[in-house]
Amino acid sequence: MAGFGRVLGCLLVVGVLVGCGGGGVGDSGRGDVQRMLDRRAGAVLERDRGVFLGTESATADPRRQLATGAAEFANLRNVPLASWSYRITSFHRTGERATADADLRYQVRGYDRAPVTSGRVLRLVHSGRHWYVASDEPAKKSGQQLWEQGAVRAVRGRHSLVLGVGQSESDLERYARLADDAVPAVSRAWGSGWAGRVVVYVPRSVKGMAGLLGGAAGGYRGIAAVTTGEAGGSTSAPADRVIVNPDAYGVLGDFGRQVVLTHETTHVATRAHTTAATPLWLSEGYADFVGYRESDRTAAQVAPELRDEVAAGRVPDALPTDADFGFGQEAGRLARAYEGGWLACRMIAERWGEKRLRAFYRAVGDHGERAGAVEDALRTVLDTDAAAFTRDWRAYLRDRLG
Repeated sequence: MAGFGRVLGCLLVVGVLVGCGGGGVGDSGRGDVQRMLDRRAGAVLERDRGVFLGTESATADPRRQLATGAAEFANLRNVPLASWSYRITSFHRTGERATADADLRYQVRGYDRAPVTSGRVLRLVHSGRHWYVASDEPAKKSGQQLWEQGAVRAVRGRHSLVLGVGQSESDLERYARLADDAVPAVSRAWGSGWAGRVVVYVPRSVKGMAGLLGGAAGGYRGIAAVTTGEAGGSTSAPADRVIVNPDAYGVLGDFGRQVVLTHETTHVATRAHTTAATPLWLSEGYADFVGYRESDRTAAQVAPELRDEVAAGRVPDALPTDADFGFGQEAGRLARAYEGGWLACRMIAERWGEKRLRAFYRAVGDHGERAGAVEDALRTVLDTDAAAFTRDWRAYLRDRLG
């Protein structure tokens, strides 16, 4: 089982058969496999180890799996699941063996408004009259699931659920307290039109974080946390996961840790209005704006990289591009991108007010496509244009950082 929205690839909501026939002529076993996965899904929800292991192949090669099915079943024990299902999307049989691509869909009780979906690759064997799972792995470009990395420990907060692997309960409780402070802070800035709760994943290390995100550890080494979820969600979109890098997060002070979790929680709150039309300077800048909103830090304290550039007479000519926010960027360039986006949002809040800032964010995201989104929102919400806004932003940098 694994991946973010990709899990134990083998199940369907109990009693519901999705995307397959009844095993008739030309089915080649697909219907039988789907029914087996339905039983497997039901076993996960009902915590029935015997039924679950009854879907496992006795000849499964554990070297092909991130963990054995039995271990993953045990690792899931503390995860509060509301649903778990599996839908076959393609099926290829060769004799008594088969490979299936499938969507694993699951919901965490009390937190997900809709199922999280993860791609899985299942290798199957036919023995006697039945099909069994020989291996269940993340699909290409899909990450692991947290429970593939070890036994999950869960801590509930007032507004949060923190799930960790290799973490003590006291450490997870500290994350929960920070998340519980972040949620109302975000609501005070953004409003109450979001779920008002957050799920935080704390893997064992940066390697575990990268595994959850389907990437290499080197790309996340200096990143304290990220938020999963596809842009372009809706009000029914599942709750995103805030994934912490305990290595980088652990070196932050109390203030920095709170800012990071508030920043990431802002992404969860704004997801329904964050689309392909939203530039990263706005989505990241607004998340930082909320993160620092209730602090007394000055612009020069929060934006030291841009402060040094301005002091040297190198005021940026334009707002940061999406490319400037790449995790693989040189650290200074990445920091300046975040600082520039934050200062743009701070300028809007100071000059036009926070209500207009929220309206601007929504207008850009609701545009539907990138071309013209910012320009239209500048005109209709702020009564300005891109050239004037950029000039004002550059002057604001000089004034606040000079």
